[in-house]
Amino acid sequence: MNLRKHDVITFGRSSIDLYSQNIGSPFNEIKGFDAFVGGSPLNIAVGCARLGVNASLLTAVGRDKVGEFILNFLKKEGVNTYGIPTKESARSSAVVLGIEPPDKFPLVYYRDNAADSQVSIDDVDLAQIPEHRILLINGTAMNMEPSRSATFYAAEIANKNDVDVVLDLDFRADQWHDYRAFGTTMRAVLPLVKIAIGTEEEILAATLEHVSQVTIKHQQISAPEITGDIQASIKRLLSTGIETLIVKRGRDGASIYKKDGSKEDVPGFPVDVLNVLGAGDAFASGFLYGMLQGWDLYKSCRMGNASGAHVVTQKGCANFMPTLKESMDFIEKNGGF
Repeated sequence: MNLRKHDVITFGRSSIDLYSQNIGSPFNEIKGFDAFVGGSPLNIAVGCARLGVNASLLTAVGRDKVGEFILNFLKKEGVNTYGIPTKESARSSAVVLGIEPPDKFPLVYYRDNAADSQVSIDDVDLAQIPEHRILLINGTAMNMEPSRSATFYAAEIANKNDVDVVLDLDFRADQWHDYRAFGTTMRAVLPLVKIAIGTEEEILAATLEHVSQVTIKHQQISAPEITGDIQASIKRLLSTGIETLIVKRGRDGASIYKKDGSKEDVPGFPVDVLNVLGAGDAFASGFLYGMLQGWDLYKSCRMGNASGAHVVTQKGCANFMPTLKESMDFIEKNGGF
């Protein structure tokens, strides 16, 4: 019997997301924006709540109107916000996003002095992590102090209290002072993790497998060109002690790699893509829902694929996460589990 007060707590980024209203227009020709919310852990918490999960979010906001906007949305969605402190000397984050299907989705982060990077060890103590069944931690939350130490501390608390730790690798090159620090940090936290989730590019970055040099010029950072031996990278991450590595493959679904060397592919769902931003977060929310139901990894990934397929047909992230009925109806119409 589950005696925990809550199901899942996600830890990391939160923001106001300004999405282009002019779908297909180049970024420089955008005429207006829709105001949504975002940040991978926030998206996942909302996605879980939409599926009926008792979800909490550990992040931080500034004492500003953007912070009020974020908290108001979360409360309406039923996400537990008791673990969200207000940081007096920091600002709530913002992201500006373009939508140029099928393959261009430019985005610009405004995270100087970001409140969610100021989450501290004291904040973790107040977040009641032992009262949850799952803790989801996020790669970007470990890009600087104090949120880096707070994330490690949260994972330690979870381990001591039999709370499963899931890591969303979430590699954002422009959020790290040096892309190599991402890999070093991920490999340091993985021994505290049960399940890791990432794309092939994120897995390669986490192992420093042939990642080309990232150049910084005029405060603009280019996306790293990541190539390498993905199988060697997967094997290396599994050697850190995690039980399972989930590789997200977009329209091709996902692959499950276990520490015993086995692999299982989980097919995706064919849909017409409008916007890929937030698809991985939707996958994570569906996957966590399956874990909480006691489903096997295949069925949980199938649920994740359905949530991701729903979101790529929408023009935003958290605001468009599917409900449980929407996901189940979609799966039934597309061949079932």
